[in-house]
Amino acid sequence: MADDVIIAPGPLRVAAIGDVHASPNQRGQWRDAFAEVGHSADVLCLCGDLTNIGTAAEAEALAEDLRGIAIPVLAVLGNHDHQCDKPEEIEKVLRDAGVKFLENETHVVKGVGFAGVKGFGGGFDGKMLDAFGESAIKQFVQEAIDESLRLEHALKQLETERKVVVLHYAPICETVVGEPEAIFPFLGSSRLAETIDRFDGVKAVFHGHAHRGTYAGHTRAGNPVFNVAAHIEKPTGKPYALVEV
Repeated sequence: MADDVIIAPGPLRVAAIGDVHASPNQRGQWRDAFAEVGHSADVLCLCGDLTNIGTAAEAEALAEDLRGIAIPVLAVLGNHDHQCDKPEEIEKVLRDAGVKFLENETHVVKGVGFAGVKGFGGGFDGKMLDAFGESAIKQFVQEAIDESLRLEHALKQLETERKVVVLHYAPICETVVGEPEAIFPFLGSSRLAETIDRFDGVKAVFHGHAHRGTYAGHTRAGNPVFNVAAHIEKPTGKPYALVEV
């Protein structure tokens, strides 16, 4: 895959997809879509749940489908990728295939800065879970806070005028609408949006996780948010979104 390149500002075509849930039993499932992306976009963002249960074999199936794509591929992990408690194995397999992970580093592609984290749940707006009561509840809320702080740290590193944020969990309620309301607190957290809105120049926020959610929404500050889970209907008519920033 191509290395990151910093050039004079210009439109950047970003393809984004989440929840591909790669499986050794479905090798080649995403090969044609990724080949299309390689011709229509400047960068591909993978928004978590790259695998079903977080095994290296599943990651290898995805890596096979990504081989040959000649544009940068940036990714974050999702909750499914942690199921076997070996996320580092998933990352290693995909790094060897050229994928660059955002959770501990940022990248710049053609003058646009990319930052990302997995994110976490906790609910939205006035219905966010507070760190009150049992230690398990406090730990749950702290995880959401920690993810937001990681995102803040990453965005602070970017000096580009244009920024793109890549997540797995949703930062706003608007793009999870369509899912049962009872599970909204497990689909994302407004803490992520609060962090994003403190930074200028965020041109797009991509997430997955909510398979039956809504494609597009905005943060309170007006930053555009796109739910790019593979199952969501998109303007492209494809499982991936294509957004120019």
